[in-house]
Amino acid sequence: MTNQPIDFQLEHENPLIWPILSLLQHQPKNWMIHTLSQALREKEMLDTLDSDSNKDLFKRNFLLMNALYQLQILLFPKQWLQVQAMDIQLLNIVYQTHHLEQEDPLREYYLDWKNYHADSDAIEQLLSSFWRRYQQHINSQPINITTTSIDDDFDLFSLSNTASLAEVRKQWRRLALQWHPDRENGDGEKFKLLYNANQRLISYLKNR
Repeated sequence: MTNQPIDFQLEHENPLIWPILSLLQHQPKNWMIHTLSQALREKEMLDTLDSDSNKDLFKRNFLLMNALYQLQILLFPKQWLQVQAMDIQLLNIVYQTHHLEQEDPLREYYLDWKNYHADSDAIEQLLSSFWRRYQQHINSQPINITTTSIDDDFDLFSLSNTASLAEVRKQWRRLALQWHPDRENGDGEKFKLLYNANQRLISYLKNR
């Protein structure tokens, strides 16, 4: 079987992807879902999500598994992210036994936001809160739509100004993965620039 990437349609980009990638780049192995959760809580990237302890545990695990599966898709086929609750590891070599099947019941479950048991507005508010925290985490300046033109942002993304929201999000994931500061030849300042442009473009396209 050839390791060809599959074009999965991701409804929402989980902002936990990028801090998880940083953790895995610094420590590729010996992660479990609860130790990953604890590491993110220590970075103040993951707080209590529900007053009911059982629901809180479920929601945190769902967000983590969702982010891990999204990251698995983004990294493949150059790297393989093993997503198992008790054995999470990032491998720099993709073996023939590693492949993304179009149909994977567990991945399908965790990539379906309806299974989070929250309505769409609650999910949007939750992810917006994480994005704000991530902005602080990478020490970005507050986003100011007047600092550059939207056309400049489209140019930065190598997209025309008629690009759709889905196209912008797809291009952001590709560029963010390329320039993430923990990646080989990554660039923290370039990553921040792209991040801010992405936020401006999303805001612009949602209100266009």
